[in-house]
Amino acid sequence: MSRERVLLGILGLDQHEAGAVAVSALLRDAGMEVVYAGCFQTPATLVRAAIHEDVDVLGISCHSWEYLHYLPELMERLRAEAPDVAVVAGGSVLTEGDERTLAELGVAATFGPAADAATIVASLRALAARRREPDRPHPPPPSEATP
Repeated sequence: MSRERVLLGILGLDQHEAGAVAVSALLRDAGMEVVYAGCFQTPATLVRAAIHEDVDVLGISCHSWEYLHYLPELMERLRAEAPDVAVVAGGSVLTEGDERTLAELGVAATFGPAADAATIVASLRALAARRREPDRPHPPPPSEATP
């Protein structure tokens, strides 16, 4: 079986890249294939890249509040062009209110500043499995499980 494929990018003018680079290394170390789109992306460029790279999960790095402006368009484009690609968001500025807003938009999982590496990896693996094996029942990713 092929490895999980993840695209990581940063929307808008947010140039806080250290977290996204660290998560890229974390996911690679866990055996995932990571495509790093970097800073200054638009919803359109990330959706095109997700389709072109045939990714299972699209990760958005959130270290300024611009993602709140861009995510509605990104989610709309993904629903129209690649509805099976899960979107996750993580970063230092995610609040509980933001997490609720993102969930309402359809973001599959969020990871705030206290998220641990094992939860991030397990969540992305579970989301990738949902895409790769849609007819097989899957438990919810750890970030969606109820306490």
